[in-house]
Amino acid sequence: MIIYGRNPVREALGGRRRVRRAWAAEPFDWLSGVEVRSASAQELEELCGSPDHQGVCAEAEPFPYADAGELLRDEDALVVCLDQVQDPHNLGAVCRAAEAVGAAGVVIPERRAAEVTPAVCRASAGAVEHLALARVRNLADWLGEAKQVGAWVYGADADAGVAYQQPDYSGRVVLVLGAEGHGLRPRVAGACDELVALPRRGRVASLNVAAAAAALLYGILQLREEGLDRGP
Repeated sequence: MIIYGRNPVREALGGRRRVRRAWAAEPFDWLSGVEVRSASAQELEELCGSPDHQGVCAEAEPFPYADAGELLRDEDALVVCLDQVQDPHNLGAVCRAAEAVGAAGVVIPERRAAEVTPAVCRASAGAVEHLALARVRNLADWLGEAKQVGAWVYGADADAGVAYQQPDYSGRVVLVLGAEGHGLRPRVAGACDELVALPRRGRVASLNVAAAAAALLYGILQLREEGLDRGP
């Protein structure tokens, strides 16, 4: 896999997978411990297939997907599930927000969904190199398994009657967000314990999935921290 962009390449060098070699249009001090070849901007674009390389790209091993069953191992694990999100930029942006709040990982379906590609690595600013991502055959079935190990599952729905700040997000929590345009599929929504909504004050009907994920994840993080401050 040829990844590109300064943050994605830098994070890959300190991540889980091996970077075999890199190409750069100028010297970068942080490109250490890997073979670096000089390349022009045009050569870099040909290598990675994008003009957004920021002067560097690298060949990395295939992305190592995690075991979905391991994501809820910790008692306070927060996991994000994406129901058939197909835009790689949205997947990358969700992964960036999930990693920033310390989520245990992201779960995506094996079919009809974006997977980790160089474009996703770029959109995540390299966050995917440190975040566990798992692929499952059937998302609704996996949500059922998550509930069996004590997780509470909350689905994001712009029309839900429950405000996102009402639930208690302590313990194991799974946050599920739907695809661009159609939201959660009925069976996935039915597998959730509760559907929650962000407040709306403007005229736009809903946020896109990446913006909604960031708002909900930081809201959950704040509510969890407030809960700890109010502890016994």
